[in-house]
Amino acid sequence: MMTKETEKAVKSGAENTEEKSAGTRVLWDTSKLSSAYANVCNVSSTREEVTLLFGTNKSWNPAEKELTVELTNRMIMNPYAAKRFSTLLDKIVTEYEERFGELKLDPQT
Repeated sequence: MMTKETEKAVKSGAENTEEKSAGTRVLWDTSKLSSAYANVCNVSSTREEVTLLFGTNKSWNPAEKELTVELTNRMIMNPYAAKRFSTLLDKIVTEYEERFGELKLDPQT
């Protein structure tokens, strides 16, 4: 379930995001949109598809030798959509870092 703030942002983004491509107007239908939180992602691929698995790390103690990750969502896309997704993610992370500073992936920092 989305918060009112998230829902407002999604609707605002959907209403303001009309793409025109080769004379075609794209309208984003958010009527079946759902949201989920993930702090873990795993990716695998074959020649025909890329699969992203999303979930939540349920282990809070970093000293534990075993982590429990609850997988909740799977997104399967073709390699072309995956490349577009990768480009969009790269762009949004770059914009985020320009605004808020570099994201360091080392968990020790």
